[in-house]
Amino acid sequence: MRNLPPLHLHIPAPHARPGEAPDFSYLTFPAAGATRRPDEVSPEAEMRDLPYGLIRVLGAEGQAVGPWDPHLPPDLLRHGLRAMLLTRAFDERMFAAHHQGKTSFYMKSTGEEATAAAPSLALQPGDMCFPTYRMVSFLLARDYPLANLVNQTFANAGDPMRGRQLPLLYSARDYGFYSLAGNVGSRFGHAVGWAMASAFKGDDKIAMAFVGDGTTAEGNFHEAMVFAAVYHAPVILCVTNNQWAISSYQGMAGGEETTFAARGIGYGLPGLRVDGNDFLAVYAATQWAAGRARANHGATLIEFVTYRVAGHSTNDDPSRYRPANEARAWPLGDPVERLKTHLIRLGEWSEARHEELAKTLHEEVRAAAKAGEALGTLGQNPPPRREMFEHVFKEPDWRNLEQRRECGVDQ
Repeated sequence: MRNLPPLHLHIPAPHARPGEAPDFSYLTFPAAGATRRPDEVSPEAEMRDLPYGLIRVLGAEGQAVGPWDPHLPPDLLRHGLRAMLLTRAFDERMFAAHHQGKTSFYMKSTGEEATAAAPSLALQPGDMCFPTYRMVSFLLARDYPLANLVNQTFANAGDPMRGRQLPLLYSARDYGFYSLAGNVGSRFGHAVGWAMASAFKGDDKIAMAFVGDGTTAEGNFHEAMVFAAVYHAPVILCVTNNQWAISSYQGMAGGEETTFAARGIGYGLPGLRVDGNDFLAVYAATQWAAGRARANHGATLIEFVTYRVAGHSTNDDPSRYRPANEARAWPLGDPVERLKTHLIRLGEWSEARHEELAKTLHEEVRAAAKAGEALGTLGQNPPPRREMFEHVFKEPDWRNLEQRRECGVDQ
């Protein structure tokens, strides 16, 4: 025993810090089209190689290759591209509005638009998405009104949440978008419960839930995985691995010990590791997992490998913990540019059309923002105070009534 070295504690650390060169050499990805595509209803035990590969469809020149190519029609691809471009235009405008004091908080989706837009188009009406942050493109892919997004961001009288939610914590049941919460991990359990209820009723609707890489280290994640596995819940459980949980490197959640997709193996769930910046790959993986769920073969765990280009939020300064040019070094590229290149290769798009669409969407967002500002920005023309007491209790108790009186709100 005396000859043994002393124990030491391993503390995961990013491969590069501010002032250093970005380093993604520790990541190895198979070529586009190289990962096999098993049948949707294959036994999980026959698919345990998939969490260690990477489902990719788009090659370096924008060509679609391999067995995961979903062969999507050009109109759907253009629709997805529009949703991602519109998200970027909206993000830029609302981010600027925060710096002008017009809103309290904002989070940009830059670099992650495909992980929400593609599933939005792959799911069926009536299915329910339990989202995490940075999923505006899910709603925009379903033509959710820009006015609603703007008014909630400004918390004005037109806010569909009536001031009860932060900006970005959207709720749109009619669009298959469950209420978002700051406690992201809770949504995994809610999604599994919703899916179990759908199966219990003999319905045909499935659920899809998202958390970040950091949330996989929390109990909510593992509790949901147990229930999803035991009850064969018709749910797709997704981990958006964007490399950073606020300012914490994904290695702090175990991302360097193995892949996040591999966590499904311990629960008997298929795990898919997917190029999250490849719109076609994200769509194909969602479609595959949805088909498995609808065939009563239960849940699938999907890891979308992507990169958070912007800070965690307007309250975060990423230059304090990562190299300033790290986003440009990300090996999986930009989801918007990659889908654009694919459409151009198909002869279904052009640089000129892309530039014209970007200008059109910029003006669309500008008009919606101006209309929202006219109605009111942060602290100006908020929803009526009485509404904070409504839809809270079916029958208000004495505390609720007393609070209303203290606020001068009529009964």
